[in-house]
Amino acid sequence: MKYLLPALLFCVAAPVAAQEVLTNDTILTLAKAGLGDQTVVAKIKTSPNSFNVGADKLIDLKRQGLSEAVIAAMIEASSRSTVATTAMMAGAADSPDPRQPHPSGIYMLDSTVSPARMVRMDATSSNQTKSGGFLGYALTGGIAKMKINTVISGPHARISTQARRPKFYFFFDQASASLSGGAPGGFWVGGPGAAVTSPNEFSLVRFEAKKDRREAAVGSFNIGGAKAGVQDKQRVAMTYVDVRPGVFEVTPQQDLAPGEYGFIYSMVSGGGVGAYGAGATMSRIFDFSIGAPVNSKSQRS
Repeated sequence: MKYLLPALLFCVAAPVAAQEVLTNDTILTLAKAGLGDQTVVAKIKTSPNSFNVGADKLIDLKRQGLSEAVIAAMIEASSRSTVATTAMMAGAADSPDPRQPHPSGIYMLDSTVSPARMVRMDATSSNQTKSGGFLGYALTGGIAKMKINTVISGPHARISTQARRPKFYFFFDQASASLSGGAPGGFWVGGPGAAVTSPNEFSLVRFEAKKDRREAAVGSFNIGGAKAGVQDKQRVAMTYVDVRPGVFEVTPQQDLAPGEYGFIYSMVSGGGVGAYGAGATMSRIFDFSIGAPVNSKSQRS
């Protein structure tokens, strides 16, 4: 029994030691403790790190007495860590586990294949608008409403699924801080100074499919004034839950009928008046089809 307790303590302590991550302060502490360059460099090469090697930090490290050899080893180790993180995230991009790191974006879960995988949805930025109901608006002297539609080209989305209630995962920039550095210029920038951080800032809509395009009403206008935003009859109710910081699982509240859909985020509101004020928005759209025929330009999920 007297040998069992030390053995257990060793088993508990070993994983903790293995998880040690070196920082700038760690290296300064080692150097100030009198360890030589060779020892410190060896430690850097064999341990995970979270070094800050920006120009100002390098100057500070030099002023605090670190040698050129140690600073160079820190820069090299930091570069290797960044490359490894990027490769890891690229390899995990289609992992069905939302707790694994993924590049920022919106993904549809494809559970029709084995093993299941995530399919990343490309964003389409649409600043093209089209008016509808102009004749009624004109004949009634502006009493009848004129609709403003956002337009995206093509009758079908690239990604389609036969699932009537598919699951989607939103990975925002803070979930990928190790890759993007948490920079404000990441994937989810909605406009000047605006960072997108929640699915609540999106609308799930059903598009009206035309021969060569898809449309959704994003505003209306009559003599009484202008109204901006997705029309209620085209909006689809959805729910979302937190998976982990910066990651959300999004699901339609009801089964979706076959057709064209998309998550819309209106990035820039029009500054004009009347019809232009109601519809002059630039939308970012993540589109998908439910039950659409698969062709050479679409991807089934």
